[in-house]
Amino acid sequence: MPAEASTSRPASPLTERQEARRRRILHASAQLASRGGFDAVQMREVAESSQVALGTLYRYFPSKVHLLVATMQDQLEHMHGTLRKKPPAGDTAAERVAETLMRAFRALQREPHLADAMVRALTFADRGVSPEVDQVSRQTTAIILDAMGQADPTPEQLSAVRVIEHTWHSALITWLSGRASIAQVKIDIETVCRLIDLTEPEGHGAGHA
Repeated sequence: MPAEASTSRPASPLTERQEARRRRILHASAQLASRGGFDAVQMREVAESSQVALGTLYRYFPSKVHLLVATMQDQLEHMHGTLRKKPPAGDTAAERVAETLMRAFRALQREPHLADAMVRALTFADRGVSPEVDQVSRQTTAIILDAMGQADPTPEQLSAVRVIEHTWHSALITWLSGRASIAQVKIDIETVCRLIDLTEPEGHGAGHA
């Protein structure tokens, strides 16, 4: 596979037709994963369901792992839009981030097969999938920073956000594997979000609407 095909989004902007095709592919991937998890997402079935040639599908997504990681980024993008319409109501940045991440977690909880497929793909992703993984990370960071109300984070705040992301991802894995309850996940998320209070710049109050 040529190097330029190694990302889910071609370097040049997609045409309207290409974007529509990409959306059909991602929708088909999510639908198949929702029904049967990671193993149910077969590239030939995705191509048939999205009405694209198999070769075309591979030009957009060189492997199933590329496709499912891109599907997770797409799902997070939809969640971000929903969260913006109804922002979290906590008094502090830490409370708002914890509420936001638990809402995102519960959205994934409603589609456990899809969540498992996407998380497994992230776990399997090697260096060749770095662009797609980076997009997932950037989308998660944007969701957290929005909840914080922080457009210009300090290096310390970004470090805290990375630790929160790692914890959220780990919590997803432990819940999906049956090793943690929703209550345990909530406690872990609320605990790690307290890091935000420790990185609040001097002169900035924690609570702003």
